[in-house]
Amino acid sequence: MAAVGNPPIIVDSLVKRFGSVTAIDRIDFTVADGSTTALLGGNGAGKTTTLAILLGLLLPTSGSVRVLGFDMMRDRSRALRLMNFSSPYVDLPRRLSVAENLSVYGRLYGVRDLRYRIEALADDLEITAFLKRPTGDLSAGQRTRVALAKALINRPRLLLLDEPTASLDPDTADWIRRYLDRYRRDSGATILLASHNMAEVERLCDDVLMLRSGTLVDRGTPKALIARYGRRNLEEVFLDIARRPQQSAAAAAQ
Repeated sequence: MAAVGNPPIIVDSLVKRFGSVTAIDRIDFTVADGSTTALLGGNGAGKTTTLAILLGLLLPTSGSVRVLGFDMMRDRSRALRLMNFSSPYVDLPRRLSVAENLSVYGRLYGVRDLRYRIEALADDLEITAFLKRPTGDLSAGQRTRVALAKALINRPRLLLLDEPTASLDPDTADWIRRYLDRYRRDSGATILLASHNMAEVERLCDDVLMLRSGTLVDRGTPKALIARYGRRNLEEVFLDIARRPQQSAAAAAQ
């Protein structure tokens, strides 16, 4: 369960436009300290744009975003050293060895005792056997573990994940989920993840944010959302929201 503390993410009236296209339309949400929260929605719902703004890669058109107490418009460099990100769609340099990649990112984050940190992560994530191999030569599951090692190199207080188990076999995906949950419990970190795997969200997440067409249409625990929509599981809730006429899905569920 979530730890008690100030919300590590506070989003207020966030808007992001690309020319005439509104990707994010006045969304508000907070993420509880120590929680695992899901950011859900179909393609084009605004998940990637929201994550990019939280990472400081995009600036909002209007509204405010505070991450770990820092205003991302003014102090994002101070927030970024305390957070990290992983996505199977963002490759690490393929010609560098696993150890070289982790060393580069560790130095970027100013990690102390970097050699020890890499050895500890490698042992924990079971990647020691291929630390010297080029990252591009690894299997999808191995690359996912290496990307996770990169994301944990600085012991982040906030971890942002985009489809953390995409394209993985069930056994590897289950291993990654258990590891992430253990890391959150042991470190007290907060995790915000985007996923299309509803069973994964039901298993891992304390809270769910449902996006549709750039707006936040509903939120709640997986169990509460399933009950509110009268469905058997979160996948059915997701489909219900995605297929409704353009209106507030929350209002339609009441």
